Amino acid sequence: MPRLTPVHWRKFEKFLLYVGCIFVREKGDHRVYTRIGLNRPVIIPQNSSIPAFIIRNNLRTLGISTKEYLEILERI
Repeated sequence: MPRLTPVHWRKFEKFLLYVGCIFVREKGDHRVYTRIGLNRPVIIPQNSSIPAFIIRNNLRTLGISTKEYLEILERI
């Protein structure tokens, strides 16, 4: 299985918008996104790169596998 690597927050934001998330608000350096059917919001920091553990936690919240995530990243 391919490994998750850190990505720039803007690239992860493009991924979130691609899968149907909507930007809700910003508090400090954290951006909050939501989507219909999610139990909790997806939160990403505006650091230069998002660590793999934050990506993994957000993928779990979205219900998207690592394989699907990597395939979508290649498309966008």
